Amino acid sequence: MYFAGVDLAWAGRNPTGVAVLDAGGGLVDLTAVRDDEQVLAALAPYIRGDCVVAFDAPLVVNNPTGQRPAEAALNRDFRRFEAGAHPANTGKPEFADGPRAARLARALDLDIDPRSTAARRAIEVYPHPATVVLFRLERTLKYKAKPGRDLDRLRSELLLLMDGIERLAHAAVPLRVDGHDGWAELRRRVVAAQRKSDLRRAEDPVDAVVCAYVALYAQRRPDRTTIYGDSATGHIVTPALPADPADL
Repeated sequence: MYFAGVDLAWAGRNPTGVAVLDAGGGLVDLTAVRDDEQVLAALAPYIRGDCVVAFDAPLVVNNPTGQRPAEAALNRDFRRFEAGAHPANTGKPEFADGPRAARLARALDLDIDPRSTAARRAIEVYPHPATVVLFRLERTLKYKAKPGRDLDRLRSELLLLMDGIERLAHAAVPLRVDGHDGWAELRRRVVAAQRKSDLRRAEDPVDAVVCAYVALYAQRRPDRTTIYGDSATGHIVTPALPADPADL
């Protein structure tokens, strides 16, 4: 069984990161692509049998304005960590004709019900709340390029994210990226980055690894996984916050 992560550009103009883990949590593929055909081609070797594909992008959007119930519920829990989700609605051009992730899931013949037990399915995930839980963060890592964040800070934060991912090799649900040539090359590119755009190209595959791990984690530890929302209005799957905030 394979677990894929797709850090999907909502409108298709920006790069999309794709990562694939095997059943033991080993990284077997890592790449960045652009259009739908390239996404499908990258996933094709791994989705012929049992699989879970985790999209960092909405699979269901049918509310005309505002945010989906899943986003509202997740934000209530994660806003204090600065890990709230962006609102998705059909009033935005990228969702007017249906979500890109939903089109890809249909092309791959994946069940998009988050509570499905089907052998081949897709889920929606969001890396920021996942990293808050997995790495016990008080605030999200600031590796996304925004005003006021210089190159050195972005690089430092992205390397902290990569360090956290590497430490998951020792987690109860292990993730193993060390030894994969693509991961080693990605780290070299981050260290050597001279421009913010260099880091922007690197962050998509890194986020894709987080997405793939959430798919694996949800499969192995459903008791420690939260599903916000539902199949009718949209959902987001993430490792669950501990009952005691002091455990973070």
